[in-house]
Amino acid sequence: MEVVSLSIVVPVFNEEGNAVRLAHEIAKVFKNTPYEMIFVDDASTDATLDTLVVAKADLPALRVLHHQKNAGQSRAIRTGALAAKGEMLGILDGDGQNDPADLPKLLAHFQAASPKPGMVTGERLKRQDRWTKRLGSRLGNAIRGLILKDGIRDTGCGLKVMARQTYLELPFFDHQHRYMAALIIREGLMVATLPVSHRPRQSGQSKYTNLGRLAVSIRDILGVMWLQSRARQPGDVEEL
Repeated sequence: MEVVSLSIVVPVFNEEGNAVRLAHEIAKVFKNTPYEMIFVDDASTDATLDTLVVAKADLPALRVLHHQKNAGQSRAIRTGALAAKGEMLGILDGDGQNDPADLPKLLAHFQAASPKPGMVTGERLKRQDRWTKRLGSRLGNAIRGLILKDGIRDTGCGLKVMARQTYLELPFFDHQHRYMAALIIREGLMVATLPVSHRPRQSGQSKYTNLGRLAVSIRDILGVMWLQSRARQPGDVEEL
């Protein structure tokens, strides 16, 4: 069995026009890397799952996991992370708007940085979304940053690199992916941010709306505030 150093996790839901194209892009970027890519289909109702299963014949690094019931993006990421074989996780959205060519830059920064960050996350430049979505995201990030003080201006960016073990040690809840930075800082670790590109959606439509996010974000922020308030760090740990 080939040993992989990097597991790239991609959550997808109704992305039949984007998923396989993205898988081929990932394969091109990481052709000289011992890696795997894990696409987690979150109970799509279109042909996303079928197209990915067919694509496995041409993409030996591709693994396809499937949820029988729709459980959300955060659960899909966790499903992929639990199944991952690599020590490092790379995460990106399945709609094709994240460019996988940015992942090596995040990975290189993680490996070279001293002290080692808990996570390197992207910050999208020149976002290719409707102005209403950009405005809602900017407002939401401002409110979240003011309350949680995580210093991250773009928590909606799906591009992230971290150690698999670090991710698995974080408290899990629905919508956790939007609060990873705050949760990692809660563990006493640093989060680094790098600028990344953002591409127009070529197929399908966004699964989120401003009102939909607002409906759950207040409760989520209050929950993360509680987690922050209950954090206690032991300092250096030594075995005697």
